[in-house]
Amino acid sequence: MKYAFLFPLAVAALATHAHAQTIYRCSGNVYTNDAAEARAKGCKTLEGGNVTVVQGTRVNSPPAPVKVAAATQSSAGPGQRIEADEQRARDSDARGILESELKKAEVRHADLVKEYNNGEPEKMGPEHRNYQKYLDRVAELKATIARTESDIAGIRRELGRVSK
Repeated sequence: MKYAFLFPLAVAALATHAHAQTIYRCSGNVYTNDAAEARAKGCKTLEGGNVTVVQGTRVNSPPAPVKVAAATQSSAGPGQRIEADEQRARDSDARGILESELKKAEVRHADLVKEYNNGEPEKMGPEHRNYQKYLDRVAELKATIARTESDIAGIRRELGRVSK
């Protein structure tokens, strides 16, 4: 308790220090506390309130464009035309990928429907004692089946677009 009298003095010193600093606003969102710099740039003194300025990161300039000596048709950029044979090959690859994804989705859907068992899947381990776990798993299975059905429909739509 013998140092209790110092507390009000410390608070007063901190308060005086906080108000002693003058902040200047220059053009845009540029702030400074240097009076000489503020006079040189014609900055205005800010009145009232505290200002917190957080330095942001600098924006990197875009990289210089890379020049390619001999561009091939297969590496055609956006806006450049590619040959019909190469487009057919790309479409064929896309169709093959979509067909394999469709097969995987259909197999997954068949497994889920089999496990779902018309809304009455077999109970597993702790589900015999805790019926809520069973109900949660049934709801999750139902939602997963709905998602796979929507995935299958989307893949079929995409296959229809590729084959046109």
